[in-house]
Amino acid sequence: MSRLTITLSAERYRALKEACAQRGKTIGQLIDESLEFYGIKTRNDARALVRAARARAALSEEAAQSVAQQEVRAVRRRA
Repeated sequence: MSRLTITLSAERYRALKEACAQRGKTIGQLIDESLEFYGIKTRNDARALVRAARARAALSEEAAQSVAQQEVRAVRRRA
């Protein structure tokens, strides 16, 4: 597992800690869930999406990539 250092204002850090406490989550868990919510996928997750799209629709690799990108954009727009 990788580590990340970020700089937040004191106010933002307090708000983050409060949100974590309210949800019973760690900062890492909340950030990880937020990344997932915004459609930020690992390379393996993205490849799995493409494989699933191709299997369901018998798409070419190019068409499947397009479907996967559209899905990611849709998730990001909902946020």
